[in-house]
Amino acid sequence: MTDYASGPATSWQDPHPLDPRSAPLPRYGAGALSDLLPAVAAGLEVPGITSGLHLEPADRACVFLIDGLGWELLKAHPAEAPFLHSLLGSSMNGTGQPMTAGFPATTAASLASVGTGLPPGAHGLPGYTVRDPATGQLMNQLRWQPWTDPYVWQPYPTVFQLADAAGVHTCQVSAPDFQHTPLTKIALSGGTFHGRQLGEDRMDLSADRLGAADRSLVYTYYSEVDGAGHRFGVDSDEWRGQLMYVDRLAQRLAEQLPPRSVLYVTADHGMIDIPFDAESRIDFDEDWELSAGVSLLGGEGRCRHVYAVPGAAGDVLACWREVLGEQMWVAGRDEAIEAGWFGRPGDGVDERVRGRIGDVVAAARDDIAIVASRTEPNESMMVGLHGSMTPVEQFVPLLEVRT
Repeated sequence: MTDYASGPATSWQDPHPLDPRSAPLPRYGAGALSDLLPAVAAGLEVPGITSGLHLEPADRACVFLIDGLGWELLKAHPAEAPFLHSLLGSSMNGTGQPMTAGFPATTAASLASVGTGLPPGAHGLPGYTVRDPATGQLMNQLRWQPWTDPYVWQPYPTVFQLADAAGVHTCQVSAPDFQHTPLTKIALSGGTFHGRQLGEDRMDLSADRLGAADRSLVYTYYSEVDGAGHRFGVDSDEWRGQLMYVDRLAQRLAEQLPPRSVLYVTADHGMIDIPFDAESRIDFDEDWELSAGVSLLGGEGRCRHVYAVPGAAGDVLACWREVLGEQMWVAGRDEAIEAGWFGRPGDGVDERVRGRIGDVVAAARDDIAIVASRTEPNESMMVGLHGSMTPVEQFVPLLEVRT
């Protein structure tokens, strides 16, 4: 078994089918996104919360999550993000190392991990789209379509709710459109939600709310680095412009921190541009081999949940492994769970979550994506993608500023 601390055991150019156990695992329990808020809350003396990640306590803590700003991307753009780049050495308690997002490296799974302090195998949002075992339909966990009861889908309390109940002044500062979304309710609620449209207003209000009490926990969020990456790619002027803007936002917030505060700047995943050619973008909707025996295709291009028709799971696994096994880690459901993709090896997943995970799970190692041009036309046209376990997708910063 391998993880990001030790690196993958197999060569990146190994010509043999990839062993699912060789995939570089997220650092669940020690340095994944699901460990961040429990570590912060433990420092705020919220009862009953522990974390394998130790962070120096502070009376006031602010988490600024920049959607899509992976560690590798930040390191590669010092000119566009001079302030954030100057903080690289502060990451992960001054070790200068990144955190890992968790699997899959996608927004719904990551935000749920941040807010609940749980890995995807527990909170139950293990992908962009997954099958709802109760209905047999694909459930989009970002847009929450089709509708299902959010508190049945994700029943655990958030760290924000636990902090608020313990007397910590708790709030979220984000775009107004997010206030009433199901994802916010089950992942990021607790305390008070403050909607602000402009990034500068979010930074100013976050600093103000941080100083509003002796013990405070503030979360704020910016989405458009991710949006520009999807639309234009991370090698575009538009993406670089968003990085320059969010760098100024982070500095604006850091310069207003009240005394006895800590600011953590992190992200939910990184991103990689995938070329628009037939070798790099394999079209499931046009590929009779990959679609044979498949009833539903879930996930996203870099991380697929594949649901087989009854009795065909073994054949689908064999086919996907034969066709893609030198470029993707391809695992059966039980293999992926036991290998530690969705939580620490040996922990398993919650029973309600098991059926949401594909009969086959395929995670890209190489610069490829499994697109679906007819059933997912919008997603198939995205330039920048994410979801898998490669460093550019998994590694995220944990930058720190203290007063």
